[in-house]
Amino acid sequence: MSETTSVKQQNTAAFYGQAVASFGIALGAVAIGIYSLDADAWVRGFLAICVLYLVTSAFTLAKVIRDRQEAGRIISRVDQARLEKILAEHDPFQKL
Repeated sequence: MSETTSVKQQNTAAFYGQAVASFGIALGAVAIGIYSLDADAWVRGFLAICVLYLVTSAFTLAKVIRDRQEAGRIISRVDQARLEKILAEHDPFQKL
């Protein structure tokens, strides 16, 4: 008795596009700010490296959180399937 359930897409294409655009604008604004900064090149370079590190860390954190939530959903589905199987096999009118 194998049941496959597809995961519903919760985000619309517009929401996805808005998130990508927002990220691009924010990253571009920071890059322009660092480039326009009245400081030595090594200071601007250091700030650029810091921003890149922050961005990659944010992506990694988001992925870890998403993976943990998905794992929790899978465990919950397995537990639900076990419970449904036990309930389906249980006959309350069976004589002991």
